[in-house]
Amino acid sequence: MSPFPRAFAAVAAVVLAVVLGWTSPASAHHVLPPGIPGDSAAQSQLDSLTVRAKGPQTGYDRSLFPHWNVVDSPCTARQYVLVRDGHSVVTDSDCQPTSGRWYSAFDNVWWGGDVSQISVDHMVPLSEAWKTGAADWTTSRRRAFANDVDSPQLWAVTVSSNSSKGDKDPSQWMPTNRAVHCDYVKAWVNVKYRYDLTVTRTEKSSIRSTIDTAC
Repeated sequence: MSPFPRAFAAVAAVVLAVVLGWTSPASAHHVLPPGIPGDSAAQSQLDSLTVRAKGPQTGYDRSLFPHWNVVDSPCTARQYVLVRDGHSVVTDSDCQPTSGRWYSAFDNVWWGGDVSQISVDHMVPLSEAWKTGAADWTTSRRRAFANDVDSPQLWAVTVSSNSSKGDKDPSQWMPTNRAVHCDYVKAWVNVKYRYDLTVTRTEKSSIRSTIDTAC
């Protein structure tokens, strides 16, 4: 059974709330990506990651990670996430959202305007993955990584917060919204664990500290 109808079910629940009188996007329960582990599971996953210095950026290109592929026809991974994590989302026949509201957990912002101002962020950036193991992957595995809608790898966030993050790891950048710090690092750990990517000593220490203090 395709997972995509489940995303529409969540949207339908919000639409019903609108019919019953809901008007403020701030009153809606924001949606986080699936697969974020519990605190103890995240600690265990972090402990199992290989500690190694990052490799070189040499040879990296975003095109080596084919992204925004169709994951549930006709929806691309980007469109899928925008529907999955949005509220009152309306799409055209090609699955492109034409209206809706989105919550950006990185900066605690609700956005109900032009959908082009919402980015779909790769929790573990593609270039970060390249330097921590993905340089040796097949194209098929890189494609799966870049379009993974079943893990906490893809987040709908504002363009500005996505640009601020760039390809930095949690020791170099954290969301301005402190309330999401716990889920953020647990999502980061889970993606690295799923794809057997390495962490630096500083990165691991920073994540452990955040789990200890924010979770």
